[in-house]
Amino acid sequence: MSPGRRVRIGYGAGSVATGAFGTVPGLMLLPYLTDTLAVPALAAGAIVFLPKAWDVVLNPVAGRISDRSVDPRGPRRPWLLRAGVALAACFALLFAAPDLGSRTVDAAWVLVAFLACATAYAFFQVPYVAMPAEITGSYEERTRLMTWRVAILAFTILLAGASAPAIRDAIGGRDGYRVMGVAMALLILTGALLAYRGTRSAPVGAVTPGAGSLRDQLRVVAGARDFRVLLTTFVLQALATGCMLAGVDYLAGDVLERDGAATVLFLCFVGPALLLTPAWAAIGQRIGKKQGYLLSSLVLAAGAAAVLPAAGAPAFLVFLAVGLVGVGYAGIQVFPLAMLPDVAAVDARRTGSSRIGVYTGVWTAGETLGLALGPGLFAVVLALGDYRSSDSGDVLQPDSAVTAITLGFSVLPALLVLLSLRWLRGYALDETEVDRVDA
Repeated sequence: MSPGRRVRIGYGAGSVATGAFGTVPGLMLLPYLTDTLAVPALAAGAIVFLPKAWDVVLNPVAGRISDRSVDPRGPRRPWLLRAGVALAACFALLFAAPDLGSRTVDAAWVLVAFLACATAYAFFQVPYVAMPAEITGSYEERTRLMTWRVAILAFTILLAGASAPAIRDAIGGRDGYRVMGVAMALLILTGALLAYRGTRSAPVGAVTPGAGSLRDQLRVVAGARDFRVLLTTFVLQALATGCMLAGVDYLAGDVLERDGAATVLFLCFVGPALLLTPAWAAIGQRIGKKQGYLLSSLVLAAGAAAVLPAAGAPAFLVFLAVGLVGVGYAGIQVFPLAMLPDVAAVDARRTGSSRIGVYTGVWTAGETLGLALGPGLFAVVLALGDYRSSDSGDVLQPDSAVTAITLGFSVLPALLVLLSLRWLRGYALDETEVDRVDA
């Protein structure tokens, strides 16, 4: 049964919340710590990473809980409302600390607030990602559902990624970060409410949750080869995009040295995704999801590698290279998110037990780990390049730091994406297999 366009759009609206939270901390939090709170790069990287590492543990638990939730609205939808409101409130606090007069206390505020955000996000994202396998049993319909989700996600990344630095820069200083935090919290709240309301008529699967302990179910999920190789591919690519997200502000300010370059970089990154997400979906229908995923990965790696001469190249060439990254990025979002429900649905049809919450809990834990390690890895690269933290952001950086920023934004992500394809080659599930099991 097709869920209909209204449900597709309503479900996709949840990406307003996930996109804003997935983008803004990755883009803004590391520079906030190093260039406003004067936290050393390695310590700042740890603060960005640790709350997301907590999510790696929490996400499978959140999946298990949502699998076993009983509610007239379905097992997933109530979590969109509860956790979405909590996430928005915690995000507003993340950048809202008063001047506490101590770099250590300021850093502790960020750590605690980000930990609260990560906890709320786990209970929003895991049920949200689990919903497509229950909304529809169609291989092609899941791709259409993901196309709407990724298109809205791309728009949100564009909106949040371009407006967050603009709001900060327009106001300036810590007040700029505070106002930006509230604005992004309102965006997150809007997405959560729209997803909750927009999926009220969505079909809800009636598959019985799997028996056994969480450890037992995790063992079964870990034994699913197609899931395992798909997850490894996706995590390595999340690590790559996390590095690039963390590097945008540094590339704009310390390498290109152009006012407003961060916003332009984001337009170049996400603009192609807005236009080409339906095109990638059409390519997937023609050549298959796996081949589409492979092609889009190669495009992203090529674009990242092309940023390498950024320090000596005209800015417009750097923008073009980042635009090529955006073309590939659209595809690496569409295909794995459409392939995940296939893997989980095949397992549910074969066993008669739904482990979709556990599957998506492990999946989002992996994604969270990759996106968290990305800024952390970029912070290590900054430290190796002798990057100089400050409370004003106007310190002249040594050539070694400029080189580190460029390598962390270009060569490192490109190599990670190429490495991920070693695992993608092992993915064997195709449309014939999904349709045979569904039948």
